[in-house]
Amino acid sequence: MDFVGVVYRVLPVQSGTSARGQWQKQEVVFELPDEFSRKVCVTFFGDRVSDAASLQVGEKVNVSVNIESREYNGRWYTDVRAWRIQKVQPEQQVPAAAPIPDLPPMATAEPAMTGGAEPFDDLPF
Repeated sequence: MDFVGVVYRVLPVQSGTSARGQWQKQEVVFELPDEFSRKVCVTFFGDRVSDAASLQVGEKVNVSVNIESREYNGRWYTDVRAWRIQKVQPEQQVPAAAPIPDLPPMATAEPAMTGGAEPFDDLPF
């Protein structure tokens, strides 16, 4: 899933040791600008922590995430993990288009008539 959001808050890096070895993660809260703006907390895990460290509050980015839920002790937990982040470039200013000069009115053509009173129709349907 992809979304465009504005960096709302960059939380501190968390680290620890598990049975698999050392790990670290960083969470970033994005605000999704919309009629009803929402906030989404996204986790950057392992090598992606360096991507999160480069983000600045107020920056607009395109984030690609995987969303997964899992059950633990009868409760469900949802992870939103980032796998790619791209900074959104400010939109280029498009120069105003030159005004179109007044054109003479187009002549209206009378429908071509075949031998009968019905107008000729060359459409295939």
